[in-house]
Amino acid sequence: MIELKDSGVVSPAVSMKRNGRVGNTLFKIAAFTASALIPIVVITIFVVLFIEAYPAIKAFGVWHFITTKSWDAVDNHFGAFTPLFGSIYVTIWAFIFAAPISIGVAIYITELAPNWLKPIVTTAIELLAAIPTVIYGMWGLFILAPVMQNHVEPWILDHLAKLPVIGFLFNGPGIGIDTLTTAVILSIMITPFMSSLIKDAFGLVPEVIKESAYGLGATRWEVIRKVVIPYVSSGIFGSGIFAIGRALGETMAVSFVNGNNHNPGSFLDMLSLLNSVTTITVTLADEFTEAVGRLYLSSLFYLALILLTISFSTLAIAKIIVWRLERRWRT
Repeated sequence: MIELKDSGVVSPAVSMKRNGRVGNTLFKIAAFTASALIPIVVITIFVVLFIEAYPAIKAFGVWHFITTKSWDAVDNHFGAFTPLFGSIYVTIWAFIFAAPISIGVAIYITELAPNWLKPIVTTAIELLAAIPTVIYGMWGLFILAPVMQNHVEPWILDHLAKLPVIGFLFNGPGIGIDTLTTAVILSIMITPFMSSLIKDAFGLVPEVIKESAYGLGATRWEVIRKVVIPYVSSGIFGSGIFAIGRALGETMAVSFVNGNNHNPGSFLDMLSLLNSVTTITVTLADEFTEAVGRLYLSSLFYLALILLTISFSTLAIAKIIVWRLERRWRT
């Protein structure tokens, strides 16, 4: 009987298989590490902000800090109501201005524009998102604000401020550095973002559904209004929340045109579009380097913690809505 001895030579197939297993293992470890870093970073940011904000939390509590309008660095008494309200109020008006335009742009690109024009319009809209925010702020301060001050807001004061019920929205100094100008700037900034998301949502509508509606005699407007928009309504809503989250975190553009006013007056004065306000992001940017004293600095960290919580919550809600839309499309 002849005994065969192992020559010690590994065949190429065995070597490739062994190397493939090692490569797969390393790839899994790297992918898991990268995925785990995201929640770790988010949790770390929350923890750091909470630790830094704890002196203010201990001194003012939660409800008192949120509902207090006073922001007095001399007496070390701080409240978040004015910047918190300003952030939310400006963002709401920016969304009101941007939503109809974004939906219209998305409808035109997906349903009305000829094929040769679609990439041109899409590229032009997306280029707006590439403009640095500081450029938007400078344009708003030197171009838009004078136009609002000299032409738009005088007309608003003469005609809309006298309206019953809603006239208080249009009372104010009308100097062009106010909520209205800030909302216009923000709406221009979030329109490309929102329209791109809505356009992608419209692309999820199966062609067979639209063709069936056309086959039943529906017009293009009826197909858009009764088929396309209802089918992606949750996607439109989710896109709006994404845009709101984007607007909430904007700093530089808002800093140029909002006035950074911590004492806008009564609540009705705060609701006026022609009155200047402040936001959380602008307060942090303008006062962080000038904060003197532990409580003052901690109050700024407290504002940052509130803003992060709001932004995280809105984006999480948007993600859930978009996920539901994708699951509905797959089924």
